[in-house]
Amino acid sequence: MRNFMRLATGVNVTPLMLAIARRPELWAEDTFLRNYPQGPFGEVESIMLRFPVVATGLTDDEIALYKQNKLPGYDQHESVDQPAYAKLHEARSLVMNVFAAVAGERLGRVMINKIAPGGHIFPHADTPEHCNYYRRFHVVLQSAEGVEFRCDKETTYWETGSVFWFNNKLEHEIHNHSNVDRIHMIIDARCSQ
Repeated sequence: MRNFMRLATGVNVTPLMLAIARRPELWAEDTFLRNYPQGPFGEVESIMLRFPVVATGLTDDEIALYKQNKLPGYDQHESVDQPAYAKLHEARSLVMNVFAAVAGERLGRVMINKIAPGGHIFPHADTPEHCNYYRRFHVVLQSAEGVEFRCDKETTYWETGSVFWFNNKLEHEIHNHSNVDRIHMIIDARCSQ
């Protein structure tokens, strides 16, 4: 596969999944991605663990600068810990193990995304400025046959406990045709070149 690379299998995700199950209210705490105008994430619930400071009340010109990471006072590469990260301390070891395994130099966004059965993430490519700076890794917390992850012309399925990289510069989408929630932890890391 050209647009996906498996990094690990058999990772123990049970402690984090149990912690999430004990705190279902975390899914409703941050709706930024779900409510992002014209965004592809309308059918996704997210738990933000690390995310940049969100700029609000911007003019169209300022939004264009913000998306290019050129708006003074805002650095989209600088993610900060969100309240959920302190509540889900079970996520930290998974995040740090992936970060170390990929020779991470700077930790970016970390989020947990859930797609219910029948749901999907619509086709999109991530922001070029972000993709050129960070590499994107997924830890599969829960999945089942019937979850299809497409990147460009390749479609794959990753089982629970897998860790993989994918090329988020290219158009991608996810369909959950299974009967369980598809839950991934996404980790952005600046890696040594």
